[in-house]
Order: sequence, then C-alpha cells, then structure tokens
Amino acid sequence: MLADLKTKWAKVSPFQVLPRLDWAAQRPTYQDAQPAIIDDALARAQARPSGNWFPFAASTDIRRTPVGTTVAGVELVAWRSTDGDLHIGPASCPHLGADLSTGTVDCGALICPWHGLRLSGERREFGWKPYPAHDDGVLAWVRLDRVGGEDPTDRPIIPPRPDGATLSAVTRLVGVCEPADVIANRLDPWHGGWFHPYSFTRLDVLSAPPTGTTVPDAEDRFLVAVTFRLGRLGVPVVAEFTAPEPRTITMRIVDGEGTGSVVETHATPVGPGPDGRPRTAVIEAVIAHSDRANFHYGKRVAPLITPLMRQAATRLWVDDLAYAERRYAVRSR
Repeated sequence: MLADLKTKWAKVSPFQVLPRLDWAAQRPTYQDAQPAIIDDALARAQARPSGNWFPFAASTDIRRTPVGTTVAGVELVAWRSTDGDLHIGPASCPHLGADLSTGTVDCGALICPWHGLRLSGERREFGWKPYPAHDDGVLAWVRLDRVGGEDPTDRPIIPPRPDGATLSAVTRLVGVCEPADVIANRLDPWHGGWFHPYSFTRLDVLSAPPTGTTVPDAEDRFLVAVTFRLGRLGVPVVAEFTAPEPRTITMRIVDGEGTGSVVETHATPVGPGPDGRPRTAVIEAVIAHSDRANFHYGKRVAPLITPLMRQAATRLWVDDLAYAERRYAVRSR
C-alpha cells in the first residue's frame, strides 16, 4: 500500500521528502575541487569568442521610457520604439552632455530633457551613433566593439534554450570583483552543498573536465547530481555546467524534473566604483521548462511564480558574490 502511494505521488509531484541535514557530517569536497581544474576551465572559457556582446538587463526591464546603465565604464541609454524594437546608444547627449536616460520617448524617438534634441536611435545623428542591440526575448544585449576588441558577430552567442512552454525570471546583482571571479564561482560545483545547504543537498560531481588548455567540447563540462531543496522537500536532477563564451556559464538540467531547463549566469563588467575597484553585474536568467501536462498553466500564474524564482536566485547570489569578491580580494593583493 505504501509503495503504491509513493509511486502515485512520484507521478503527480516531483518532490521527495528529505531527511534532516547534518551540515558538518557531509563528505568534504576540498580534495575534489582541485584549483587546477577550476583555473584551466576558466582559462578555456575566457579564450572563447564573445562577439563583443554584453547582456545588461532583462528584456522586460526595457520599455518605452529611457533606461540608463553602465557596461565596462560606458554609459548607455536604452529604450524601445513604437514597434517594440530595442535601441541603445551613448547616454551622453551630443549637444552639451545631458544624461539622456533622464529624457523622454515620444513617437519612438528619444528627446533630450535639456534642449529637446531628438534622436531616432536608428542611425548616426548629430555625431551620436547607436550601438548594435539584440533582444533575445529574455535578456537585452549591447555590442561594444571597442570594449570587447574581438571580431564582432551579428548576434550574441546564446546557448540553446528549451522549446515549448517556459517560465523565465532574471536577477541582477553587482559585486566588487571582475567577471572572471563570477565565472570561477560557477566552475566550482563542489561548493554547492557546503555553501548553500538551504538550496542544495546530495550534491555529487559525477564528472569534471580534465586539466589543460585544450579539451574536447564533449568533455569540457561538469556533470552534477544534485537535489534542489525546498525546506524538507527536494527535487533530484542531473545538471550539466558549460561555458559557451567568456562571461557566461550555463547550467542545463539533463535528467530529472524539468529536463531542458537552463540557468544562464552572465558576468557583465560595470566599471570601477568610487573606490577604484572593479564592479561586475551578475545577470542570471532562469528559464524553466517541464514536460508535465499542466506546466503550460504556469503562464497564467507567472506574476506570482517569477518573483519567487528571482528571490531564490538573489539569495544564492548574495552568498556567491561573497565568494567571488573574496576571490578577487585574494587575487589582487
């Protein structure tokens, strides 16, 4: 009878009841987390092309009012035209340097608040030139060729995302570190069960890439068995971690509930802070998918679910930014 109930529960719900966690009794992972594995994986990621593209905000954050941001020390303004197209350009007005993010959008054109200079965002005007922009439906990207210094590409290098019904949420936090410190954090899956016991348990790194500067693509990944924890309930999955470009880590669920779902962690340089130290924005996009028949109903309650997704990601990244900031502090001594 009990076995039948467990089988029925497994078909209806992805959750398992977890035993209480004795944090100190976990198997230590420091011998597995070899610095050479992490450092070499980071070096290989940084050697990949980016096409000079940088994500800077959630697509939904850019509407028909100007939004200001800074990427790698470059002040930007972003807005949408009447047909919804994304426009990005320098935030400084070519006339007298006013902050265009404090301006107004009228009939799709950006109007400077100081003297009314109007910019369409589609071509060079008055010495002001827009930057290439891309909206992938989840994130807004800008191409900065002078910053990236690589051969530009027409589109950013976006890892594959799940097909069908999805729920997405984007979280943005800023830390005192460089993008490499954020990527190195994600290339250390062994810290998950120790540093985030409220979110991860039963974490086992099934395989890690070998050391070296050249590794076949099929081997250049971390394969991790982990149970996502929600209080006393857990969802076991197998996840794959890869680095498709220098400032991105993708976690993809390859087995278990939500197979095909991805978490994209992007590390975008902001520029130096008032103290002269670098700032990096962590922009994490969670794109959830499930083959369960009723998953598409999630769209109807997305306004209730996505804030919880952002809250969970924010809690993790408050801790992981402390990791990245500590790594930067040790490196820069």
